Amino acid sequence: MVAWAVLLTSLFANASGFIAAAAGVTLIATVFAAVYHAEVVAHRTGEPFGTLVLAAAVTTIEVALIVSIMVSAPIEKAGLARDTVFAAVMIVMNGIVGLCLLWGGVRHHEQGFQVQGASAALAVLAALTILTLVVPNVVATSVGPSFSTSQLIFAGVVSLVLYGSFVFIQTVRHRDYFLPLEGDDEQAHAPLPSNRTAAVSLGLLLAALVAVVGLAKSLTPTVEAGIAWIGMPKAVVGIVIAAIVLFPELLAALRAAQANRLQTSLNLALGSVLAAIGLTIPAVALVSIVLGQPLALGLDDKDQVLLTLTLIVSVITLGTGRTTVLQGIVHLVIFAVFLFFAAVP
Repeated sequence: MVAWAVLLTSLFANASGFIAAAAGVTLIATVFAAVYHAEVVAHRTGEPFGTLVLAAAVTTIEVALIVSIMVSAPIEKAGLARDTVFAAVMIVMNGIVGLCLLWGGVRHHEQGFQVQGASAALAVLAALTILTLVVPNVVATSVGPSFSTSQLIFAGVVSLVLYGSFVFIQTVRHRDYFLPLEGDDEQAHAPLPSNRTAAVSLGLLLAALVAVVGLAKSLTPTVEAGIAWIGMPKAVVGIVIAAIVLFPELLAALRAAQANRLQTSLNLALGSVLAAIGLTIPAVALVSIVLGQPLALGLDDKDQVLLTLTLIVSVITLGTGRTTVLQGIVHLVIFAVFLFFAAVP
């Protein structure tokens, strides 16, 4: 309620430092509320359906935020979708996964998960990232890292097919690949919330996420002005957007890792990054085609190297079914390199 009140105030009142500060504080508080309601829904629906709720909701809001900013400044924001999607990949696969592995390793020394589920997710992730963020650089028919209209349609369809296939495997055909290992789920004996409680939490989760996006969008001009004043590249805006949107999943994943439920953490992380690409690319492609908006998808050489390194290390890290603090440290170092070279290209 407070978030919506601040959001409405920011929409109808003149921008000021006080309103921006209030929006920032309320944004963080609303993120915590979203995490709480997401965990209630996840506990009621069980794995892996529960983690899909938060991933799908967050990705839908992320798409709406990207599209709204793209429409407001089509030329200047041609690369916003690319920057945000790439930032989401790096934040999830190195930041969130690294923190979960480090935190879980510190508390429990070694943690286990289902190798089959992680391998399936990584295969889809590799295909999605390379096809949508690297291939545009080598098949572009015009100057710049962009698909032609027919290529863009094909890329959107391929993204939907890959993500839809993964969701089918995760929820229907091989659901057991994504279930916690026996003895790892400490919530198994906790009382399930009622259907009414879960329904209320689902509604409040959606309301909280919409408020998060609205507040984030209202803060975007302030963030852009601050980034320009500091002298950082425009790509940092995509990192800030992705970080704000993914913050609820970070908190939920960390809490699961702390409770020795690494499978839930990985379900959240891998599911969210696949949704971030598999749903965002088709959506922004459709907007680009319908409205004639420019859309740049290809990464530069530096980001391609970081993406390749992330995929290689992720395959090694999640290829044994057991993790320690070492893997967490490696991923966090890669994440620090990503942040450093984004700010100092």
